[in-house]
Amino acid sequence: MQKLLPPRLFLLTIGLMLGLRWLWPIGLLVPTPFNWLGLLIGVAGLAVAISSARHFRQIGTNIITFGQPDRLVISGWFCWSRNPMYLGFSLSLLGIALLLGAAISNLVLVVAFVIIVDRWYIAFEERAMLANFGEQYTAYQAQTRRWI
Repeated sequence: MQKLLPPRLFLLTIGLMLGLRWLWPIGLLVPTPFNWLGLLIGVAGLAVAISSARHFRQIGTNIITFGQPDRLVISGWFCWSRNPMYLGFSLSLLGIALLLGAAISNLVLVVAFVIIVDRWYIAFEERAMLANFGEQYTAYQAQTRRWI
């Protein structure tokens, strides 16, 4: 699973959502024009994810999920969430699901994405951060929520 980095999982989930919407459009919960609210949520989520990644690059720290963490970033979006990139991806997927009419199958995919991210990627990253930064990371965990 280490080959399936979060951005790839994000894109794979979008592809599955589009495919399911086209092949199996059951349980549409949000009619037009209300589904267009999903565009706003999706773009906002993508903006959070991209600006958080840009913040990592500006600071000069490792952004690769399974790489060795070299800095503890607690500024920018990381003041409010320990995982703003994952939060942004999740919001963006929710927005896409709404834009597609919030088919039940697409909402299940959004939930599956969040569970995979939380249990696989974030769990791995938190163990690595704790190993590298110890008490400093523990204090950050106590001060800042995992998601929001």
